[in-house]
Amino acid sequence: MIYLIGDVQGCCDAFERLLAAIGFSPSRDRLVVLGDLVNRGPASLATLRRLRALGDAATCLLGNHDLHLLAVACGGHKTRRSDTLAEVLAAPDRDAWLDWLRQRRMAVMEAGWLCLHAGVVPQWDLEQTLACAAEVEAMLRGDALGEFLHTMYADEPRRWDPALAGNDRLRFIINVLTRTRFVDASGALELKSKEGAGGAPPGCTPWFEAPGRRTQGVPIAFGHWSTLGLVNRPDLLALDTGCVWGGALTAVRVDGGRREVVQVACEQAQAPG
Repeated sequence: MIYLIGDVQGCCDAFERLLAAIGFSPSRDRLVVLGDLVNRGPASLATLRRLRALGDAATCLLGNHDLHLLAVACGGHKTRRSDTLAEVLAAPDRDAWLDWLRQRRMAVMEAGWLCLHAGVVPQWDLEQTLACAAEVEAMLRGDALGEFLHTMYADEPRRWDPALAGNDRLRFIINVLTRTRFVDASGALELKSKEGAGGAPPGCTPWFEAPGRRTQGVPIAFGHWSTLGLVNRPDLLALDTGCVWGGALTAVRVDGGRREVVQVACEQAQAPG
């Protein structure tokens, strides 16, 4: 059985209860965890240990909080007041955990679903999305990572151009795959708003409702958008159900033509902010 799981964000107890609820067996089943493995929750290091222990049974994607951990670790960004990364950063084997994160994926196809953390821009088709994800994965595993992480935190460029190069290109791809919620009529990113779909800024729409989206018809599963809540459509799964904010941690079985939603409640770790 294949399950897709929304943002864990260091809520290891909830993750354990979710595994129990679905009767997960690493010898039989597979997971795809849709990014934001760590941060804001109380047990980021324990979560990393549990995920790595699952070996090939779990494919873990990177979200914005996971990249934030890498940036903080190399001095590319300061910790935020709401961060709960200190235990990972102080661990005697922290370099091994950071290296493990660097080997994770940005987007994958699993059981016919395109799985990623946040979304896609309307100009990308499936092939382009996976190719762009692979560009970032190669950078994460290479010698230029530290340099890039010092330039990662910016909202520009906002619109896709195949001619984008260097850090601008990588930043745009990362912003799409790990941060996007809304796009404007030209397909440019709107990265400020964190409202639900009904709170779109003027002239903007949720990325998955953008007219002319070239991934239309490709089943896509994503997390990141806790104010959106669970979306369970034939070709769209939004699985960040706000576990870290006192909501639920969600898994959806997607193999064999069967759709099964399993949720466990999560004790609130902190107030949104």
